[in-house]
Amino acid sequence: MPSSKTITIFHNPRCSKSRAALALLQEKGATLDIVEYLKTPPSRAELAAIMKKLGMKPGDLVRKGETEFKGQYAGKTLTDGEWLDALAAHPVLIERPIAVRGERAVLGRPPENVLSLL
Repeated sequence: MPSSKTITIFHNPRCSKSRAALALLQEKGATLDIVEYLKTPPSRAELAAIMKKLGMKPGDLVRKGETEFKGQYAGKTLTDGEWLDALAAHPVLIERPIAVRGERAVLGRPPENVLSLL
């Protein structure tokens, strides 16, 4: 388990915003745990904990431009639990990057948001 000084970043190297947020943290010398969440997706329980730290509802973190969203979820009203299930089943739907340190988390949009964890 990372220490309270470590920032865990849920990262997609193909995403420019995610790369920018990671670069900002690296420039500041942050201790990082980089999780390529498409390769190692967070569990439903981990997602629920992250949502609590973000102060967001799971539906607020869904990437609505993704094919999986358009094909399976567009136009549907889902509960928070159903959105957690969807995000766990289809991690590509998770907005990125998300940075977590201790009991705080931020969405790196814009990338500079991650600096608030330092």
